[in-house]
Amino acid sequence: MHNYSFSLIFGLFAVLPLSAQPIQATLLGQWSEDTLVGSSAYNNTYNEVWGFAVDGQEFAIIGSTAGTHFIEVTDPTNPKERFFFPGKAQGKSIIHRDFETYKGYIYAVCDEGQSSLQIIDIRQMPDTAFIVYDKNELVVRSHNIEIDTAKGMLYTFATSGGSTSYSALRVYDLADPLNPAFIGAYNVFGDITAGHVHDGYIRNGLAYLNCGNDGMAIVDFTDPANPVALGTLPEYPAKGYNHSGWGDESGDYYYLSDENHATPMKILDVSDPLDIKVLGTFDAQVANPTSIPHNQLVRGDYLYVSYYYDGLVVFDISDPTQPFPAFSYDTSNEPNAPSYKGAWGVYPYLPSGNILVSDMQEGLFVFEKVDATITSTHDNMIDPDHIQVFPNPATHVLYLETTDNIHWTSLLLMDVFGCNVKTWSGHQTQLDLPANLVNGVYFLRLQTADGWMVKRIQIHGER
Repeated sequence: MHNYSFSLIFGLFAVLPLSAQPIQATLLGQWSEDTLVGSSAYNNTYNEVWGFAVDGQEFAIIGSTAGTHFIEVTDPTNPKERFFFPGKAQGKSIIHRDFETYKGYIYAVCDEGQSSLQIIDIRQMPDTAFIVYDKNELVVRSHNIEIDTAKGMLYTFATSGGSTSYSALRVYDLADPLNPAFIGAYNVFGDITAGHVHDGYIRNGLAYLNCGNDGMAIVDFTDPANPVALGTLPEYPAKGYNHSGWGDESGDYYYLSDENHATPMKILDVSDPLDIKVLGTFDAQVANPTSIPHNQLVRGDYLYVSYYYDGLVVFDISDPTQPFPAFSYDTSNEPNAPSYKGAWGVYPYLPSGNILVSDMQEGLFVFEKVDATITSTHDNMIDPDHIQVFPNPATHVLYLETTDNIHWTSLLLMDVFGCNVKTWSGHQTQLDLPANLVNGVYFLRLQTADGWMVKRIQIHGER
């Protein structure tokens, strides 16, 4: 079942065109614990991050080699550990933990040692929290988990323990949140037979499954006992280890990460799950030759990515087919290398909008929400609606028109990589475009005495 097509748009995605570099995120606070040990594999003391809010108070959940830490971030400038829950397995052998929230409970797993499924009751937070389930009868180890909250189903990925020694994917019913009921184990999805499922994005019964070297599958689990594979993507451009992905809020687009160094992320059109389209590739636009993405989540018009050595990178996806890095923050002090260190996870869903990032060596970072950071950085930005640029798309010439008596002193045309391709001085209203421009997206920056603005331009047609 090879239901996919390639429609690549190489080189189309750019760094933030406003300044040719992403804005630096505003760091509000950090937390770490010096007494914790790092893993033997990657010296990572910390792993996944998640979050939740109760009665106006906000909390980060961060995993470590020791267990699960609840860090209050209501005051993001002063993160404080409120609760700690030791893992059944601890120490330098621990690399991975993962967390999900459902109906007042935290579900926690680990992928090393003689571990377990833990369920932590947070219904009496912020006063107290406690473990109510810590057993390995169903799960000893699992690489990742995902909960379909609409259907009340727990998905566990690359799972060992229980009645089946190992499963690429398992599904459990959470009708009773404290007693997960096993439904089935699966590894065949259409024409993909998965050695394991590394991760998944699941919404309302539709599962986007990341099957490592075997590719990706979209599977309908409306009837979880009888799943139906809709589309598969066993091969695609710049394919690597199909690690993880997340969908935009429209449900039409999906952003995919392959966990391979110097390998770009992919944007997929999944509006028809029977016909997956690869629209293009994009990356963090950094100098690091071994740059590698890890995990990603979407909130609104932004794609939040934990980018290992390059820290937090947030892409503007207001045009979902053309992501570009809007702002970033390098959380890692590790030198770039073909290994796995730095930013592990990201969580952007707190009510405040503040962003949580876990760094494998450095601990928890709390960043100011995107809109506040961009607003404070853009104090001298003029509303681009004050100037009309036409035609757009353009071929040979652009015309500028304003009704607000705005006078610009210079104009700069940049390509999607932030490189200057043409400069005009003075208040020109007719711009003859260079004859050697290739078709694609460009950005016109207009500088005035009071500030600046940027207009997005499409160049198209015979030149």
